[in-house]
Amino acid sequence: MDNKEAREQQALELRRERLKAESARIIDVANTEPHSALRCIHLLSVAGGATEATYLAIEQRIMTDQDPAGAYHLALLAQSTLDLPIDVRQLVELVIAEGDNQQRLALLKNLPFPPVDAVKAQILASQDSDAIAQMDKYLEANPQGHGSEHMLSSGQSDQIVPLS
Repeated sequence: MDNKEAREQQALELRRERLKAESARIIDVANTEPHSALRCIHLLSVAGGATEATYLAIEQRIMTDQDPAGAYHLALLAQSTLDLPIDVRQLVELVIAEGDNQQRLALLKNLPFPPVDAVKAQILASQDSDAIAQMDKYLEANPQGHGSEHMLSSGQSDQIVPLS
């Protein structure tokens, strides 16, 4: 191994150790601090990655706290990182069941294939005329309910909606 390869290998090992340490810290926060999912997701983002156990600890924190904002953000993160060891379906179901209408509308816009019927039923049941109007307008432009990613690739424009 030449000098350049040795330096690259050393840098890779240092990065692995840093990620392991950050993962352990995030897991500790998720395991000990109620309602810390958004903080953990932020720490994960700053770290630039984490172990599978880290994602599972955040998911567990979300489910324990029944945290729709954390569920929304972790589900969105899972859309761009397909091999995460989390159950996106249960996160989306939590947002639909426990979230507010803005979060539900954001699911429609930001998931590639959102559960349109479930979101629509919850928004209609809320009798929130503003949210119903927003949903109807969105579904009129996008009757199949494909998320913004699909709309952007087909020439339409929309924006990703942050929730926190």
